[in-house]
Amino acid sequence: MARRYDARTIIFSPEGRLYQVEYAMEAISHAGTALGILATDGIVLAAEKKVTSKLLEQSATSEKLYLLNDNVICGVAGITADANILISYARQSAQQYLFTYNEDIPVEQLVQRLCDFKQGYTQFGGLRPFGVSFIYAGYDSHYGLQLYHSDPSGNYGGWKATCIGANNATAQSLLKQDYRDDITLKDAKELVAKVLSKTMDSTTLSSEKLEFATISLNDEGKVVYHLYKPDEIDALLKEYNLGFL
Repeated sequence: MARRYDARTIIFSPEGRLYQVEYAMEAISHAGTALGILATDGIVLAAEKKVTSKLLEQSATSEKLYLLNDNVICGVAGITADANILISYARQSAQQYLFTYNEDIPVEQLVQRLCDFKQGYTQFGGLRPFGVSFIYAGYDSHYGLQLYHSDPSGNYGGWKATCIGANNATAQSLLKQDYRDDITLKDAKELVAKVLSKTMDSTTLSSEKLEFATISLNDEGKVVYHLYKPDEIDALLKEYNLGFL
């Protein structure tokens, strides 16, 4: 029955569903896992890095975690090519706001602009939804540290801890059990590593399969973004007795 209603993005089924949006979300459910945890003193983002071949030269830059603005970072799950288009749009929007108002864009406003752009691709013929979901982590003076999640339909929401990609249901269940409202950044990093160790398809954890980043405030109240290097990730996993390093 779906074949009658999924030929165009703008065709609704009798149940009021847009099948192409659901197809995009299904593609994300098979992508590498990405998760984020909001702590009292920062936010942790981590993502599974798919190693397609041992012969492939590993890039020095991140494949799943990106800096959108000085105060906002994101993790992605889904089609990386689609993510690159949206990341470029988000960075341009952030710079336009900075040029106009001489201050960093509020986190939710940047998320909303990006989601409006994504939602537009579900309204017109000849287009398809972006096959990628995002986890946003950022800070602004209005609401402090914030964690958001958005999907291909353009819907978004604020979270204390969330996960996207493969095995996200299992990860969400583990986060519900172990998350605390007073969790610190140090404990959040440990929780992220433990959840990934139980949800990733791989039997071992290492810097070859993980990307790690944090965003927090320094002593001067400025936002600090830290993308972990491979040796730092290995040291972190060794500290928590995870993986074989």
